[in-house]
Amino acid sequence: MNILELGGVVAGYQRSQVLHGVDLEVTEGGVTALLGANGAGKTTTLRAISGLVWRRGTLRFDGRDISRMRPDQVARLGIAHVPQGRGTLARLSTAENLMVGALRRRDSDVGTDLQNCYDLFPVLAHRRNAVAGSLSGGEQQMLAIGRAIMSRPRLLLLDEPSLGLAPRVVREMFRVLDDLRAERGLTMLLVEQSVVAALDLADRAVVLETGRVTLRGSAAEFAGMDEVRRAYLGT
Repeated sequence: MNILELGGVVAGYQRSQVLHGVDLEVTEGGVTALLGANGAGKTTTLRAISGLVWRRGTLRFDGRDISRMRPDQVARLGIAHVPQGRGTLARLSTAENLMVGALRRRDSDVGTDLQNCYDLFPVLAHRRNAVAGSLSGGEQQMLAIGRAIMSRPRLLLLDEPSLGLAPRVVREMFRVLDDLRAERGLTMLLVEQSVVAALDLADRAVVLETGRVTLRGSAAEFAGMDEVRRAYLGT
């Protein structure tokens, strides 16, 4: 079952159009990797889903039209967006940043989820009282993902989570994402520069070129496609 469906989506910034009729489906409980060169429209696609840019076309989440919703309304439906550049609140502590993710919740399980977040990212537990601006790049990326998880999303949008991070940190982060997919059934739409890591995590993949979808299929098929290997895997 598709939890997210985009049909003929055009989107952009002010008078600049970046997407030119994007069709995209994300299966509930699965991970879809959105691939493409710089400037292909990957980030704009995530922003269009979240309502952060102008967009037209069909955008449906769990059968509901979100094409005219504001970002806060989209977030309330259960879509959490981890943007490129992390976006942590630098002057707040690690613990306070995580609690920001749970601001809209009214249930009694916030404390349990906070501890689960610390279990997923032990370094955040050790640095729970440190201000976010003092964390390393890898720690801030973990914090951004943790804050998104604290909202209990049904769909997690991830924009270049490994950007600028050391290989060891990237491996740890993708291990956590794999646990979230396998153990919690969290649905993800992933934009990632490390295509090998993305295809390893994902079950489906889509390629964007100049704002249009040019390829789609299973992650296993993509890893074996000569054109994908030449363009994105360097072989």
